[in-house]
Amino acid sequence: MQTASKKVINGWAMYDWANSAYNLVITSTIFPAYFVAITSAGNGNGEHKVSFFGREFVNTALMDYALSVVFLLVAFSSPILSSIADYRRNKKVYLRWFSLIGATASFCLVFFTKGRIEVGIILFALAAFGYWASLVFYNSYLPDIAAPEDQDRVSAKGFALGYVGSVLLQIICFVLILNPDFLEKIFRGIENITGIPQEYDTLGPRVSFLLVGLWWFGFAQLTLRVLPLSSKQERKSKKHVLVNGFHELQLVWKQLKQMAVLKRFLFAFFLYNMGVQTVMLVAAGFGKKEIFPNPEDEPKLLITIILIQLVAIIGAIGLSSLSKKIGNMWVLIIAVTIWIGVCIAGYYVQTQTQFYILACCVGLVMGGIQSMSRSTYSKLLPPTQDTTSFFSFYDVTEKIAIVIGIFTFGYLEELTGSMRNSIIALGVFFLMGLIALFYTKKAYDSSHATVHH
Repeated sequence: MQTASKKVINGWAMYDWANSAYNLVITSTIFPAYFVAITSAGNGNGEHKVSFFGREFVNTALMDYALSVVFLLVAFSSPILSSIADYRRNKKVYLRWFSLIGATASFCLVFFTKGRIEVGIILFALAAFGYWASLVFYNSYLPDIAAPEDQDRVSAKGFALGYVGSVLLQIICFVLILNPDFLEKIFRGIENITGIPQEYDTLGPRVSFLLVGLWWFGFAQLTLRVLPLSSKQERKSKKHVLVNGFHELQLVWKQLKQMAVLKRFLFAFFLYNMGVQTVMLVAAGFGKKEIFPNPEDEPKLLITIILIQLVAIIGAIGLSSLSKKIGNMWVLIIAVTIWIGVCIAGYYVQTQTQFYILACCVGLVMGGIQSMSRSTYSKLLPPTQDTTSFFSFYDVTEKIAIVIGIFTFGYLEELTGSMRNSIIALGVFFLMGLIALFYTKKAYDSSHATVHH
């Protein structure tokens, strides 16, 4: 096949620009800090409790539980979504709807105030579901628009645009949070016209969520305008499309039983990925609650999260270069060992300076271990098998690991009263993952398999 026109490639990559703003602003930075801030008021005893439909939760644990439910839904629905994408049953429509759900939920978070905790958590969960579900269809377009030899380049273009777009909006939101007077003038005008009273002390973060929704929805239109529609013949429903994805996973599982190295690697990935993904999702909440509890320190926390994103790019490039010298398995072993050190340090970290150093360490191994895990898995795949089914299995494994990791983190915080104790559990996940990696390497070496770089 030939790679699509530059217009189509740029349009496809723009969806990364559109939705990455959600991932940075709402998942990683402003929303967790805002949520902890508004739900900690009045909790002078340090318990940080919040009521959700009449039941009391620790505030950050409630966020963790909400994300657990989302990732569980994505894990079970992604085989169905992948099956639909595989059969090209007008996936553009699904991409449009899931991006609309995510963008609308993000936009509506502008109404999330202290008295609307239930509304805020439901919208937060809907935005997350829209984001992750839309990615299934977005990713499935790559082989349709790019020839195999161009797929790495096109995929990297999306990643680069996503990074630039998300940081750009993050900076805009950052400026608004630091200059609340400008927003207050606008909203006082709205209040005068509509008569609806406004909450002025939280305008910065809430307008940031509104901007994420507008940004996501607006730039997604550039993608939806240029991506090709499937032909009528391709859009015809196939038999058993809803169960086909699960059937493919079952076939992959049967094949994995015969592949010792791949099976062991996937198990190791499952264990250490519980820790990796959970750290990424809870870092801002931990920073806000344990290191930057004062409102005036919030800008420092946001800058730290942006710093992690910058260092992650350097880390990904560095680990990729290192793998050419010592091999993927050793790089993963080193990365997981560093993660164990991060967990130990995270338990003891007290000062902002210590947190900055820890954030840099997280950044160095965060992006690298994800890209290295995916490429290692890809290189271990048998050459004659259907890679789509194997990667669907990989994605489901990843999502279930996130569910277990983040639920465990939230539950232990509620049980013990401290996020620091939850970090110990993550350290255990990484330790088990490290043991499993050595077990994988042993099978890898004994099978005389060669990983080509």
